[in-house]
Amino acid sequence: MATPSELISNKQVILRDYVTGFPKESDMELRSSATTTLKLPQGSTGVLVKNLYLSCDPYMRNRMTKRETASYVETFHPGSPITGFGVAKVLESGDAKFEQGDLIWGITGWEEYSLITATQSLFKIHHDPNIPLSYYTGILGMPGITAYAGLYELCSPKKGETVYVSAASGAVGQLVGQFAKLMGCYVVGSAGSKEKVDLLKNKFGFDEAFNYKEESNLDAALKRYIPEGIDIYFENVGGKMLDAVLLNMRFRGRIAVCGMISQYNLEKPEGVHNLMSLISKEVRMQGFGAFNYYHLYGKFLEMVLPHIKEGKVMYVEDVVEGLESAPSALVGLFAGRNVGKQVVVVSRE
Repeated sequence: MATPSELISNKQVILRDYVTGFPKESDMELRSSATTTLKLPQGSTGVLVKNLYLSCDPYMRNRMTKRETASYVETFHPGSPITGFGVAKVLESGDAKFEQGDLIWGITGWEEYSLITATQSLFKIHHDPNIPLSYYTGILGMPGITAYAGLYELCSPKKGETVYVSAASGAVGQLVGQFAKLMGCYVVGSAGSKEKVDLLKNKFGFDEAFNYKEESNLDAALKRYIPEGIDIYFENVGGKMLDAVLLNMRFRGRIAVCGMISQYNLEKPEGVHNLMSLISKEVRMQGFGAFNYYHLYGKFLEMVLPHIKEGKVMYVEDVVEGLESAPSALVGLFAGRNVGKQVVVVSRE
């Protein structure tokens, strides 16, 4: 392991240019920086870290597009390393909250070593050796607090209610379904392959699940699997799926809008036609960002850690080795190649 003041060449994943349509591996390239001293600049209040695990998340596609209007996340800068959530080890710190050897999760660079100046968004990990460190890219990181906030804070599930989750085998969806089951809800999920559907029913304990790719009529599919209607919809997909769900919501149902992966690669997003259902059924639909709920992180850990240790909440990761595998892993999200949370191992040190 490199130590502060050592001369290193930093391997990085660079965005070549802004992306239109589906991202390709060639939109990114692996580069090694010029040899430099691994040292925190004098007077810096940031932290110098060695990256261990990187998270591939669908929202990152939005950051690859040049936008004229402000978005909830800053766009990437062509020619610079991609950034995203990750787990890292502190090598040197100018911030009193962190010290050498600390493990942290938060926004870091897609590179071997990063200088993080926005330390206010970093979380110190109090690591339990019985729990995989990579979980802080997923169930114990941003996807975990996303599932927790979207379900509990926005939708307030009650025992006996019916919860439907799209993209249910992904980093967030697999948790939403399990959290809803803990509340005594009836849970149905959709995913894009037989393997993923089996996972939902046999590992995550969903009551029902279906492969949306095998359904020519999503409205009919929802009526077949959820004939009494949907109380809570956790939205990860958008487009035709959202349109079908709107027709199947129950009176005063709740929709938490977490993501719309079906729309991210379209130059012209699809319209939604059934919004009148929000009025006639008094449905509440609300978008949200996980960062607005970070203040609940301690409460979330108190809830989820015992369930993980007792085996009541399971988590599936799709892990690839090496920074050079990161572009392929990220692109694979949009073809549904990943099974579970997509993680890139940069180093296991």
